[in-house]
Amino acid sequence: MGECTRAPSVTDLGSRILKVNHAGEHGAISIYSGQIALARFTAPDLIHELAEFRRHEQRHRAIFGTELQRRGQRRCRSYWLCGLGGFLLGMLTGLLGRNAIAATTVAVESVVLRHLEQQLAALRGADPAAATAISAIISDEQRHHDRSATHLQAGRFWPRVLSPVVSASTEAVIWLGMRL
Repeated sequence: MGECTRAPSVTDLGSRILKVNHAGEHGAISIYSGQIALARFTAPDLIHELAEFRRHEQRHRAIFGTELQRRGQRRCRSYWLCGLGGFLLGMLTGLLGRNAIAATTVAVESVVLRHLEQQLAALRGADPAAATAISAIISDEQRHHDRSATHLQAGRFWPRVLSPVVSASTEAVIWLGMRL
């Protein structure tokens, strides 16, 4: 069988997932960086929390980066796209203020948490190193979601408008990353 017709192994899937997660963490760092830049003016009380979340995402990126390096894998082709898109999203939502910042984090983390659980189900037992890397970040991502949800004001404009757009965009970036 030629290289092009070979069915991908679970380890190949694990490497692809790790690449996409690594790029996604880079995007998350960029979102928080953009939000922090403008939250100084629109939501200064959130800066400490956003900086804490960004530190978590930097640690997550390092976890995935270390595992990719151990496997001899390059980062995902979507890495810089995630960074640029994340920064622009962060700047926009930072400009829109506290509710937009919180709505963005809740939307992104909802999608991410669902994907992480699906990834673990696919990789558990078949690619323990990838499953371990993914498992290492879930509690932080859940905390980001839950803490941000406490900042949302029910029935407000930005959560209703941003949540579907940010969720769909996050899904699209993950889909694209798995195919690049």
